[in-house]
Amino acid sequence: MIALIQRVIEASVSIDGVETARIDAGLLALIGLERDDTVTTTIRLAERMLGYRVFSDASGRMNLDLIDSGGALLLVPQFTLAADTRTGRRPGFSTAAEPSRANELFDVMAARCSEVIANTQTGRFGAHMQIASINDGPVTFHLRSVDRD
Repeated sequence: MIALIQRVIEASVSIDGVETARIDAGLLALIGLERDDTVTTTIRLAERMLGYRVFSDASGRMNLDLIDSGGALLLVPQFTLAADTRTGRRPGFSTAAEPSRANELFDVMAARCSEVIANTQTGRFGAHMQIASINDGPVTFHLRSVDRD
């Protein structure tokens, strides 16, 4: 599982010209699900993402996580993050999770995050979405789950 997280001032998702999710300051997390991902790896990555210290403390150092910062979370499923791009000029998707399994695991992640972050918003799995964000910093990190069951 892959999470591309960005510290944002604001972020939103629109589908068919209608805004369906919006957050103010917090994290925008693009989530790519891979074939070998499990509920366990999904929860581990959710907890790692929520605890990743990317927000500034009183000294201006990145010492606070999303929980401590009081920020919001926008989770967006992004199939293309799981693409195999090691060779050629066209991505391959044999490494991506099957859509039904990916949707299940994305829902697990959203549920776990919602337990911890009251303002957790999500994009819609399988929808053609337009994502708008104002990256703060910019601060962007690529997190990956490596532990498998």
